[in-house]
Amino acid sequence: MTLAAVFLFVVTLVLVIWQPRGLSIGISALGGAIVALAVGVDQLANVATVWGIVWNATITFVAVIIISLILDRIGFFEWAALYVLRFARGSALRAFVYLLILGALVASVFANDGAALILTPIVYQQTRALGFDRRRALPFVMAAGFIADTTSLPLVVSNLVNIVTASYFHIGFITYASRMAPIDLISFLASLGVLLVYYRRSLPRSYEPSSLAEPRSALRDYRLFQIGWIVLAVLLAGYLLSEPLRFPVSVPASIVALIFLAAASRSTALSSMAVLREAPWRIVVFSVGMYLVVYGLYNAGLTIYLSHGLSDASHHGALITSLVGGFGAGILSAITNNMPTTLIGALAIKGSHLVGVSHTVAVYALVVGADIGPKFTPIGSLATLLWLHVLDTKGIKISWGQYFRQGVVLAAPVLAITLLALAGWVLWLH
Repeated sequence: MTLAAVFLFVVTLVLVIWQPRGLSIGISALGGAIVALAVGVDQLANVATVWGIVWNATITFVAVIIISLILDRIGFFEWAALYVLRFARGSALRAFVYLLILGALVASVFANDGAALILTPIVYQQTRALGFDRRRALPFVMAAGFIADTTSLPLVVSNLVNIVTASYFHIGFITYASRMAPIDLISFLASLGVLLVYYRRSLPRSYEPSSLAEPRSALRDYRLFQIGWIVLAVLLAGYLLSEPLRFPVSVPASIVALIFLAAASRSTALSSMAVLREAPWRIVVFSVGMYLVVYGLYNAGLTIYLSHGLSDASHHGALITSLVGGFGAGILSAITNNMPTTLIGALAIKGSHLVGVSHTVAVYALVVGADIGPKFTPIGSLATLLWLHVLDTKGIKISWGQYFRQGVVLAAPVLAITLLALAGWVLWLH
């Protein structure tokens, strides 16, 4: 049974990452789950258990992406990018920093997938409009993709990893933000530092702001643009109320998404049906299917080794727990993708029976590792694979070897600094 669980996990993971002949990740994960049930690696009772873990995360994620897609269609993000580039007043270095700040803000509110997949093409389009050649545009494009993941820590909704972890350990929106928003700031500063060191020589000295279009010209529906600000305010209020009133974050996210979709149905700038078709419905199927496959590893007793490792690390204090848990999750994410890693890590923490500071550090180190660690390799997250595909369609080809070399150099110090800050912050709070 142990060999069957491992073999099934590996085969399913290969199909999810490789996607032969365009095979949907949802179909691959669902197929793996069906086989797991058929051979006895999983039981039917596990389906309800897994759905109880992932339903809030997947519904919230789909709702946030729908809101992001509507805003993208009406030009909201392009408007923001144009404002940032004009505000930099012709300094390429300032533009680089300001675009990273914009990327961090977009990632925090609209999730890392929205930031990477929506903002990156806009950044590329604007840098080309400024006359930058491919070499000079590349730092902006690479940085936009990098910052989307490394600053997806501050809110529960900033990353699917965050939502799953918070749901599994019953962490409220405000509690989570109070722990991770300061850590996200450290991660941003560390990311900014390594990106400036790595890319500064490749940046042009200046550009002519007058060659940019007026920000207002990017808006395709001004009425919906104004409604969008109200939508974001209501969404944030709903998130803040979710913890004291004890309802899941998927409730305000889904309600606001439906209302915004209804308002968008009257717009000539986009098609509501097209937005619905492009929503990541496959993530719902993928979440249930892949987590059932992962649960088979738990049933086979394989996560107990990770539990023992965390338990041993906890005897050496919060700092070691943070580094071991965070780098463990990061490396596992880089090898096996961050979504399976999140559930494996959560099950391992549960099995380790940690309490107090050690438990808190282990939980948040899992989030940090599974958010930043995927940047080590192209297969670390599905968002990165899609991001590379988007770049390929723009004529920017980045080999896996080139990505790996840059990913390790850039992500490893950011992950280390962030985990050190996490241990210190949790100890200070306690």
